[in-house]
Amino acid sequence: MAEEQSEEQPPETVVEPERADPMSQERQRQRNLRVSDSEREHVVGLLQRAIGRGMLDLDEFTERTDVALAARTRGELNAVLVDLPGLVHRDAVTTAAMPAPGAAPNPVPGVPGVPGPLGASGERLELKAHGSNLKRNGRWHVPAEIYVRNKYGETKLDFTEAEVAHPVVHVELDTKWGSVTVVIPQTASVDINNITEVKWGSLEDKTNSNGKAGTPRYVLTGRVHGGSLTIKNPRGGLFS
Repeated sequence: MAEEQSEEQPPETVVEPERADPMSQERQRQRNLRVSDSEREHVVGLLQRAIGRGMLDLDEFTERTDVALAARTRGELNAVLVDLPGLVHRDAVTTAAMPAPGAAPNPVPGVPGVPGPLGASGERLELKAHGSNLKRNGRWHVPAEIYVRNKYGETKLDFTEAEVAHPVVHVELDTKWGSVTVVIPQTASVDINNITEVKWGSLEDKTNSNGKAGTPRYVLTGRVHGGSLTIKNPRGGLFS
């Protein structure tokens, strides 16, 4: 009796279900998080900085500001920043942007706690006060970007003897119920065309240098509520 020859059957192929990418899930979760008024205002401030750098024109700024103020989620809010290099929503850094454990941190511009330059220069000075006066004068180091936030206090930035290493300095203002005085050398100039709002106050350029050639050039952006903004030369200058 001939032996029955058994044929080997090929092993069964086990198809495992696709596993969801945890990073993708986290990114989607971050996009769907609801945003607060402070986050919307922060992004509007970034848009103000973008218009000061020439990245946006006034119509684009107005359109994106409307979108930002109406945004309900971080995905909707961040959509107005995706094509603006160097401007990042500080509260919307997803895990994709964070370094793996033990790895060197990735540079994320403008995000506190994550190394990386803000703008081309990597320098930024933040001056904040509430109910107090802010004053910088004499010999002080001036970075490429200055952010001033003051409420119920006077602000004075005197660049007469300052150490300025950059040909263009961006100064973003967010002040309420207090005057702002900016003093620049007679060889310098200002650009105040991107001050987005002066409410219950006044704006006066005593240097008559707006839009003219001068070094350094101080580009002022932002808003002033309930106070005056005055740009002048040091005492003794022709227009001071």
